[in-house]
Formats: sequence, structure tokens, C-alpha cells
Amino acid sequence: MTGPDPSSLLLDLADGTAPFALIARDGATVEVLTGDVVDVDLLADIPLVDAAGTAREVLALVPYRQVRERGFVCHDDGAPLRCLVIDERVAVPRAEAMASLPSSPVPLAGAGFDIADEEYAGIVRRVIAEEIGRGEGANFVIRRDFVAGVDVDPRIAALTWFRALLEHEKGAYWTFAVVTDGHIAVGASPEAHVSAKDGIVTMNPISGTFRHPAGGATADTLAEFLRSTKETEELFMVVDEELKMMSAVCSDGGRITGPHLKEMSRLTHTEYMLRGRSDLDPRDILRETMFAPTVTGSPMQNACTVIARHETAPRGYYSGVAALFTPNGATEGPTHDLDAPILIRTAYLVDGRLRVPVGATLVRHSDPYGEVGETHGKAAGVLGAIGAIPRDSTPAAPVPAAPADADPDAPVAPRRPLGEDPAIAELLASRNDRLAPFWMNPQDPDGSGPFAGRTALVVDAEDRFTTMLAHQLRHLGLDTRIVHWSEVTDAEIDAADLVVSGPGPGDPRDDSPRMSAMRRVVSRRLHSRSPLLAVCLSHQILADQLGIDLAPLAQPHQGLQKSVDLFGEDASIGFYNTFTARVAPGTTERGLRVGGVRANGEASGAESPLPLAVDPETLTLDLPAEVAADPETGDVYAMRGREFASVQGHLESILSRDGMRTLERLISHAL
Repeated sequence: MTGPDPSSLLLDLADGTAPFALIARDGATVEVLTGDVVDVDLLADIPLVDAAGTAREVLALVPYRQVRERGFVCHDDGAPLRCLVIDERVAVPRAEAMASLPSSPVPLAGAGFDIADEEYAGIVRRVIAEEIGRGEGANFVIRRDFVAGVDVDPRIAALTWFRALLEHEKGAYWTFAVVTDGHIAVGASPEAHVSAKDGIVTMNPISGTFRHPAGGATADTLAEFLRSTKETEELFMVVDEELKMMSAVCSDGGRITGPHLKEMSRLTHTEYMLRGRSDLDPRDILRETMFAPTVTGSPMQNACTVIARHETAPRGYYSGVAALFTPNGATEGPTHDLDAPILIRTAYLVDGRLRVPVGATLVRHSDPYGEVGETHGKAAGVLGAIGAIPRDSTPAAPVPAAPADADPDAPVAPRRPLGEDPAIAELLASRNDRLAPFWMNPQDPDGSGPFAGRTALVVDAEDRFTTMLAHQLRHLGLDTRIVHWSEVTDAEIDAADLVVSGPGPGDPRDDSPRMSAMRRVVSRRLHSRSPLLAVCLSHQILADQLGIDLAPLAQPHQGLQKSVDLFGEDASIGFYNTFTARVAPGTTERGLRVGGVRANGEASGAESPLPLAVDPETLTLDLPAEVAADPETGDVYAMRGREFASVQGHLESILSRDGMRTLERLISHAL
């Protein structure tokens, strides 16, 4: 509905003390939300209904520390899960809101980054060497903060910055200001993390950052960026990570569309859209998708651990979400729709201190000083808009000189979006040639696949690629469950028709509880001669138990696509590994007989199935294994033997163009 006079309404907000939020998301209006603030502990506590059972609209600021709900680690600053329970909503035309909001610049004191450029470059080097280089994950986001002092009434500062972002920062998904007692957040987030409406869940992974050169972006300069291997692989990796989340909350796993361009004032990003069906409560959807890999890394759980090692201060609300829960009138299923942008490109004001956190996605190809520049570029949109740094007054693209006889008063045609340039559109579309068709097509499993009637147990080693694997297994007809490594029992391991021992971060040679548990899963299935498929980390564990050496790669294969020969058939597969099993180059790619399961360091000639009452850790077993290995390096890509198969690559990844075909081949062998 429309409300009172905008000038009086916004003046009341500036002079008052009540909490409020302003949201601009449709390009035409500014939504003014007022109500009461309630802080809660858990996402499940967000008050979507009142005491009488009436559905309420709620805007929740979800801090990064909420990852504790999923058992992940963080620097806990106690930032509240703050809910504005909305009593009144007024829609104000955008132009009228702009005319009514304050516009005088807000002076800043002592402005600058809390971490110097050289120091941040050093952090980048350490993360690449000590984390990515040791198998802890594919990519990680480490932040730094632009900070300054503010000696202006906080509500006036919030309204001023909101107006400035509305005027100067284009391409935002939400432009917003949330003002509550003691805490203010004002931002222009480019990225919708997750939304749910009418049973359709949407995620919007955005990655790859093109910083506009002086004079503005052109098709030629953008094309050079789009050809970058680093930027392309960075986007593919975050799409993989968000597909893990989609597969956890959607019955049909999630379908990819795109890629598209997200053009902003100083930056252009590349993005995909993921969509799937779900009947979960939106609070559960939000929990299962905490938080976006574009602001954390992958795999998600280990990314949180890496962030805690390399960031010395808590994140507050940075990389959390602003989640708007709106009643939808449904009598069955979810009663609220969800719209939740990521809290990035956001300025926070607490106790007279401005903080603008920004981060760069660090991958194996990262250049430390390039990542320093990326943090400056990401901060510049917000800082330029609010006047903390000079605004870029150059046009978005060079403007050709007008003909001498041109009418000087004739209107100038607006610049065509770069995404509509035919060469740019072709470059974007060509990216999909590398991707798995499975994830680009409708894919609701119907249980009629080639392995219908059989059961599969997927053991999760702390990489939610297992959710994508499980989705593919269901497509192949397998009745599939996922169990965490710390919870799986011997009885479950023994009962399944097929056990899929999953991927995970870390060094497979470690003696951690997780590695020991995964070794036991692999060992038990081998000794009982029960069908086993081992993936990535578990493939390495299997190779080790078969007597094949393990070694770190000279360069990690995190997000690398390779075409490899797997038992006489070429397959395009995505790899996310830092370690590899390795045989002598050229000795054999097939028919290799290796010494068996290493528990006591001795080989055995046992050939009969292991009685299930016997502890496999006390026995050894000699097994023949057929090996598919690189003829030059000896790196082992896959193995198969009696009732087992394994693969180093991730057949579930979008980078595995031949993933489903290869998965079916390996399962057929194991079964």
C-alpha cells in the first residue's frame, strides 16, 4: 500500500528512536518497514507467527556466527540474530524518497584499511601455500575492513548513505538500511544468496570480479577478463559449492541457467542462477545454505576453520544475510516466502565507528597483489557512493565524438549493456560447453534408474559434494542415505548394497579421527568383499590400503577439468585434489596387482570374504586392482577390482561433463 507524505515519513524516521528498515529492490519504490526488534538464538526461533498463530512478516539480520548451528567454528563476537517484526509497511516512490532523504556528505576521520596492503598480500600467500597447497580446500575468502570514525547522528548517517547508494551504485539486488538500537547496516548487495517462493528455491552464485578500467568498461576489456582461466574456474567452483546446498534442500537437486553478467558502477561480475523445488520451512532452507561460498570458500565446513585461522577478528554480520520472511497465505506447506541477499558491500556503524568489510576469493591461481586490488575494487563501490573516496565520474564506456552537423540538443542513446554485445554473449555461452549436461537439464529422480531396488550408503567426510553424489545415485535408481563419518556404524556399513566412501579435505596420511574413520569404512567393505565406490579422499585412502604410494601434487588440482582415459574410455572429469595416488609412470595402466590392506604392515593371501564378526583392522588382504593412471606422471585417476571401484575426480561436479556416464560404469563394476 502507499503511505503518508514521504518527506514527513522519512523526517519522522530521522528524528525518532524507533527501529526501521528501508529496502529498494524493484527499481521503482523504497519499502519502509517499521516494527519491534526481537533478538533470538537460533534460526528456528525467528518469530514467524505471533501468540495467536497469525503469520508475521520478519526481517532478520543473520550474523556469520550463526554457522555454529551447523557445527562449524568461528570467532564468536555474540552478534545477535536480530529480527525486526514488521507492524507496518509503506511503499514510497523511489524519486520521492530520493528527494526527501538527506544528502549532505558525512565526514569521516582516520579512514583506511585495518590491514595494510602488503600484510594482506602476505595472508594471500600463506593461504595458498598452507591451506590450498595442503588439501584443505579449493578456495577461501579472507576479509579486511575499511574503517573510519563518524561524528554524525547515526540515523542521519544511515539515511544519507542509503540515498547515496541509491543514486550512485547501480546493479544492486537490494539497496537497504537497517537501523536498530546500537547497530546500523547500510548496503548495496549485488547477490541474492537464497530465495524461496511458491515452492521454488533460487540461489545466485556470483564470482569473478572485473574492475572497470579508467574510462569505463568496454567489450574488448571485458572479453579479456572473460577469457581468464582463474576467473572462469572461480565461478565454476562456487557454482559447485552452491549446488551442494541446493541438492540438500531441493528434491530435484537444482538446475543451472546462465551465465550472465552483473554490471555495477565500478565492477562487473559473472553469475549463474540455480533453481529447484522444495517444501522445507524457509528457516530450514536458510540453515542448510549457511553461508555462500562466494564469501566463505569450499568445502564450507573447512572454509570456516581456515577463516578462523587467518582472520583475527570476528566477522559480525559480514557474509551473513538479511532475510525477509513474508507471509504468502498458504494453508499447506511453507507459510512464508524468503528473500535473502548476502550482507556484502555493506557499511556498518556501531559506537561512532564505520566498518566496510570486503574479501577476495583465493584460489590456486591467485596473484597476491591482484587480490589486494580486488578488495579495493569491492570496497570502492560503497565507499565512493557514500563519499569516503572520490566518486568515479568517468562514463561507463568511451563516448565517440558527435558528427559536426549533429544536433547538440538531441537526446543521447543510453549505452547498451555489455552482456548484449554479440561477442560477449558468445564468450559467456561458450563456458557451458565445458559443463555437465546433467545439472543443466530438468532432473527430478523417479527411482527407475539401472540400479533400482538397491540401497546406497554415502559416508560424508566433511565435503557436501556428497549431497550432489546422493542426488545422482537416486537418479540411477539407488535408495540413498547420507551419514556423517562420526555417526556411521559398522552395521550400516555392512547392510548397504553399495557404500560410497566420500570426498573430504585434508591429508589422507593423517591420523585424525576423521581419517581413521574413513579408513575403517574402506577397510571393512574390502574385507567383506562388499561393493564399494571410493571418491577423491577415499580413493586415496583405498590406494594407500592397496599399497600404492601417496604424494602431494606439485600444483593442486582444485577446480581443474581434465580429459583422462578411464579403462579405455575418455572422460572429461573435474578434479579437486591436492594429493594423489601414484604408480611408476609407464609400468602399467591396467592389470596391476598390488599388496593388500595395510593394517599390520604385512600382506596376506586371503581370498575368501571376511566374516562380519571379525575386525577388519586386525587383518590384511591381497587384492588385484586395475589402475587407470597418467602415462607420464603415474597419477592414478581410477581403480577397480573385485567388488570395488574408485575415482580421484568428482563425477558429481559441474566440471565433470562425463560424470554420470562414468559413475554408472564404476557402480556397475562394483556391484
